[in-house]
Amino acid sequence: MVPTAMDLRGKVALVTGASRGIGAAIAVALAREGASVVVNHLSNDAAAAQTVAACIAAGGDAWAVKADVGSAEAVRAMAEDIGREAGAIDIVVNNAFRPYAFDPERRQRFDDLAWRDYQAQFDGAVGAAFNVCHAVLPQMRRRARGSIVNIASNLVEHPVVPYHDYTTAKAALVAFSRNLASELGPMGIRVNCVAPGLVHPTRGSQGTRESFRESLMAATPLRRLARPEDVAGPVLFLACDLSAFMTGQVLTVDGGLVMR
Repeated sequence: MVPTAMDLRGKVALVTGASRGIGAAIAVALAREGASVVVNHLSNDAAAAQTVAACIAAGGDAWAVKADVGSAEAVRAMAEDIGREAGAIDIVVNNAFRPYAFDPERRQRFDDLAWRDYQAQFDGAVGAAFNVCHAVLPQMRRRARGSIVNIASNLVEHPVVPYHDYTTAKAALVAFSRNLASELGPMGIRVNCVAPGLVHPTRGSQGTRESFRESLMAATPLRRLARPEDVAGPVLFLACDLSAFMTGQVLTVDGGLVMR
């Protein structure tokens, strides 16, 4: 039967870095479609509790789990706890990333960067997704189904500002996702990416000057920046059965700045 709606009732979704910003918007959107949402966070208990409350108000079940996705042991324990509490994980959104300030005027130039800067961003983007996927895939394989959505960046296609370390790590995340998609497709598990442009307001974009934001909006066909809720819609699409025949893809969410 051809799916006709984003019905996620009965599905368990894990969203990493979901206490605020894009992650929180994704968590609430999943809950609105009936999913039981695990709000992963690193340290901000109050913000995570607010996201949980918003998910419940939207009509879904939700609870917070504190775990550092940079720790394989912590992620493994989190996945096992979710399995015991709610059954197998159906949807994973790898949204957490190492903190980064998107400030074109104060960014580090290439000559100022050390390899450890790249490694830190690689660990935050690919390392965290690696840990989460390792932990949840046994559950997905047993049921021969699942959807993984990794949050990349449109900077991979259009480095309007050369954030060298961050963008290189996100490019690696796309390659990581496509290799997983190729291997896991025969098992019924899909892996895709959503690549936002600059999203405002978020903690990462708060240092971006208004003049730069205005120039970016002027170059964008839809003449505005993405809001966290704009990213949530494409994630929902890739998480649900409406996209059942899509894997290894990157959906760019930047108002048309990047066209492919």
